[in-house]
Amino acid sequence: MAGVAMTAGAKPSADFWFGKRVLVTGHTGFKGSWICMWLSAMGAKVTGLSLDPSGDPSLYGVAGVSRFLEADLRCDIRDAAKLREAVLSAAPEIVLHLAAQPLVRLSYADPLATYATNVMGTAHLLEAVRHASSVRAVVNVTTDKCYENREWVWAYREDEAMGGHDPYSSSKGCSELVTAAYRRSFLAAAGVGVASARAGNVIGGGDWSADRLVPDFLRAIDRNEKLVIRSPEATRPWQHVLEPLSGYLLIAEALWRDGVGFAEGWNFGPDEDDAKPVRWIVETLQALRPQIRWEIFDGERPHEANMLALSSSKARARLNWRPRWRLRRALEETVRWHESWARGADMADLCQEQIRGYLDTPVS
Repeated sequence: MAGVAMTAGAKPSADFWFGKRVLVTGHTGFKGSWICMWLSAMGAKVTGLSLDPSGDPSLYGVAGVSRFLEADLRCDIRDAAKLREAVLSAAPEIVLHLAAQPLVRLSYADPLATYATNVMGTAHLLEAVRHASSVRAVVNVTTDKCYENREWVWAYREDEAMGGHDPYSSSKGCSELVTAAYRRSFLAAAGVGVASARAGNVIGGGDWSADRLVPDFLRAIDRNEKLVIRSPEATRPWQHVLEPLSGYLLIAEALWRDGVGFAEGWNFGPDEDDAKPVRWIVETLQALRPQIRWEIFDGERPHEANMLALSSSKARARLNWRPRWRLRRALEETVRWHESWARGADMADLCQEQIRGYLDTPVS
């Protein structure tokens, strides 16, 4: 494909991103903080737009992400008028839409807020982009859970049906449909390349979210508590956060060069043998931190898919994207990050070190 590097595993191009005006929604979140630091290191002019960080500590806070931004805006994407004003004011060339309600369990507790944020928030953003002549490329970040889960043993491809049992998964399937409709109805004709990106279960330093396995493990260690897990045999496509972020950056570059050719949905998942059950994750982490005690929750719990895997064959073939860190390395780097934070290290420096280490890792 024109303009896409075809070396052994393409990397985001610092030459491309240098000086680009980039709007990142959800920049105070886990993924948003990581990608803002990465973009800043490549010389991009980054505007962040988000609510305040949802917890304390947060990666945004401990790494001082605000100092890497040209502008740090507070805006609820459910507020269409304020969002449109912010997008027009920022005049971005590229928009990376990461703002979301990202938790399955929270979506059961507050489904209306989940739909309002993940569905109408996406519509509000794309409507704002429709009126922003500066924008040339948009990447809407959704999830592997946007697919209608049939508990298949094989991996989902981009042309599978959208669906979702729980409100979170369903809302992300809806976000995909909204994205496709805006692309076909308005943005393609205006010369704006719009893609969606679906990643696996991300892990990495700086994630303190509730009801996520690796953060729960690390919290249990910090508090000297017993870890309680819900579904030990549930299998997920685990990956370090830098893996999908590299994919988001590559697809944005491709959209810039050929918006029509790449304006569609993309999976960025791990190698298929890195789709592991929860029990494997806990036992591998336990080998790193043997003091952990854990047990299986035996009470009633809401529905969650048992088997989920992503096919990234399209990203491999057309973007030359490849995973760089195997799951064991991803877990080791996550634990190292957390222990460094506990010792009071400079976490922005460590994030940049891990980004460089990730990029320097050869792929097969």
